[in-house]
Amino acid sequence: MSLGVTLPAVRHVLAAVALLTAFLLLAIAALLAPAPARAQASASDDVERGAYLARVGDCTACHTAPGGSEMAGGLPMKMPFGTIYTTNITPDPDTGIGRYRLEDFERAVRRGIAPGGRHLYPAMPYPSFTKITDADLRALYAYFMNGVPSIHQPNRKNGVPWPLDVRWPLALWDAAFTGRRFQPDASRDTEWNRGAYLVEGAGHCGACHTPRGIGFQEKALDNRSDRFLAGGPVLDGWTAPSLRGEPGTGLAGWSTQNVEDFLKTGRTGAASAFGSMADVVQHSTQYLSDPDLRAIGVYLKSLGPARGTPKITPVANDRTAAALHDGDLRKPGAAAYVDSCAACHRTDGAGYAGVFPRLAGNPAVLQSSAADVIRIVLKGSAVPATTTAPSSFTMPPFGDRLDDQDVAGVVNLIRNSWGNQAPAVTAPEVKAQRK
Repeated sequence: MSLGVTLPAVRHVLAAVALLTAFLLLAIAALLAPAPARAQASASDDVERGAYLARVGDCTACHTAPGGSEMAGGLPMKMPFGTIYTTNITPDPDTGIGRYRLEDFERAVRRGIAPGGRHLYPAMPYPSFTKITDADLRALYAYFMNGVPSIHQPNRKNGVPWPLDVRWPLALWDAAFTGRRFQPDASRDTEWNRGAYLVEGAGHCGACHTPRGIGFQEKALDNRSDRFLAGGPVLDGWTAPSLRGEPGTGLAGWSTQNVEDFLKTGRTGAASAFGSMADVVQHSTQYLSDPDLRAIGVYLKSLGPARGTPKITPVANDRTAAALHDGDLRKPGAAAYVDSCAACHRTDGAGYAGVFPRLAGNPAVLQSSAADVIRIVLKGSAVPATTTAPSSFTMPPFGDRLDDQDVAGVVNLIRNSWGNQAPAVTAPEVKAQRK
């Protein structure tokens, strides 16, 4: 009797347990169902964010050879100790970085150490990339692993002679000259700190615009030193101007809006991008968001002039303009200027805003070194075409039309007219640049 009563009870209990279990499983499934979607969305966001950060860092400029596949390397970089070739950073597992784990990627980007312990040459700007945050580094990794086409292209052998090709001494270099992680300045607002992070970190502006020491190290890696962004020669032969607050040769005469316009379009009313900076605008800064461009401008405009920098403040005068207008071509370089330059840059050196840059008060013209101006006269230049300023304006080369003395005369006229004041150049200096 008791057994007969117990069995139905057990059946009811088991049925209840089964029903409850089913409900629990359904509830758990409902909670878990969105998880793959969330994970997929998160991965997609990381790839998109990483693509943007790769634009900020202008990775394609160094890791893409002329006419080559994007990010597949092979670009020659002439260093003081030889020529190195940039590497394939596509996710190809055999010739690229496809086998890199996140930890490998972090060591290479932030610390300049490839898998296996091989030290990278500091042409890779890891002293600046040290400042990249963990979240941004993960996003970059997601982009390079999932957003970059895989290209099978073996890396080229570097042209660095022995014993300079021995890498282990770079560990000592890294210990002495690599930067620190980015630390926001609590005394500054969010916009300033964003600009500082972009300029000092992923943007690695100091790699070109900061003077280098005897060990080829940047003399400063952040705004704690006034040598940071104080200008200096670039590897490809151009001279990067100061991005600090020097009058004439720096950004003292620029507004925050001027900085934004220059980075977005490659031109302002007073200047145009040329040389390696034209490539930076073309491949990188034109794609930055307006808030980020403004943050960069705010940060750069906060930097005072470097100590010991010559204070050049052009005082406008119209003596040269009046002489050229009246046909007085007695001054050396005047005839060549009227024949080859005045149509675009005008006899008053004012140019045409947004089209042909001003020569009067132009920071590139006022630099102590005339190498850039000489090079542009000899070989020409082009303002990059961008999304918001799609017209590209080209200055033709005049090296075949003008001899060394003519070029020296034109350059000296430009650098010492309309209020400009800069050291004179000689025909032998032009000859050296021509080579």
